[in-house]
Amino acid sequence: MIPSLSPNLLLVLAMLLKTKSVSGTALMLGTSQPSISRSLAKLREALNDPLLVRSGAGMIRTHRGDELVGKLADWVATTSSLLAERTFDPAGVERRFRIASTDFGVMAVILPALAALREEAPGIAIDVLPLNHATHRSLAQGDIDIAISGLEHDASQMHQLHLFRDSFVCVTRPGHPLAVEDGPVSLDAFLAHPHLGLTVSDAELDRVAMVLGPAAEGRRVAASVPYFALAPDLLLAGDLVMVVPSRALQGFARGNALSARPAPEEIGKLDYWLLWHERSQRDPASAWLRERLNAACMVPAE
Repeated sequence: MIPSLSPNLLLVLAMLLKTKSVSGTALMLGTSQPSISRSLAKLREALNDPLLVRSGAGMIRTHRGDELVGKLADWVATTSSLLAERTFDPAGVERRFRIASTDFGVMAVILPALAALREEAPGIAIDVLPLNHATHRSLAQGDIDIAISGLEHDASQMHQLHLFRDSFVCVTRPGHPLAVEDGPVSLDAFLAHPHLGLTVSDAELDRVAMVLGPAAEGRRVAASVPYFALAPDLLLAGDLVMVVPSRALQGFARGNALSARPAPEEIGKLDYWLLWHERSQRDPASAWLRERLNAACMVPAE
């Protein structure tokens, strides 16, 4: 029958066989000699062997003790390595990260960082998932590792890192009535024209409608899209105006063919965040990815 020994007793046994001394083991483990003596008595009974016997002024291991000393030393080393603080080497990482984001988040956060990420950690992969309104739940359940979001969120339920604050611009085709003047567009002029709306997340949130509130009641949304990709073609095809973050202009494939003016000040600014759950707060790989994404956003836009 194999004896049942607690990890604490196994550690005492490993130290006793190594030091061949009750007092030395007590000193190494920061406990009393009587406590170690009691443990030795339990070990002798459990293993049916004295393990250590008197020889002159000291103690020597029995044959059974000699058999166990090396194995227990290996066990202590292995156990210690399991509990030791993990080291992180990006070059050796093989992992898929799941990031919830809109296409603007991909454009403004992931794209600027991607080349450096791939160079430093060629074994990683990034899966972009649609941003949903239940970000905290998705993070807590492990469905995603990080969220990139400009939506309001409950900071008490997740960790956050502010990436940047962006201004909004009104984008139109070059010949649009709003394109003939300079400076910020007034709210009245903005509401006088039909809009191309942008909805965010599965909740189909429209930031302009949310921010303007009752003032947006007269707003005419001729078309609405959940992403920016086709916005330039839709704007060039008609007399529509669209509100986008200024950083989004860099991602428009046909951005040079569009006109842009600062949006009405009533629309405010856009704060963009990295969000993650406590479950990944101390994960070295996740922390490294967050740091790299943040660093890429700190580079001034050209």
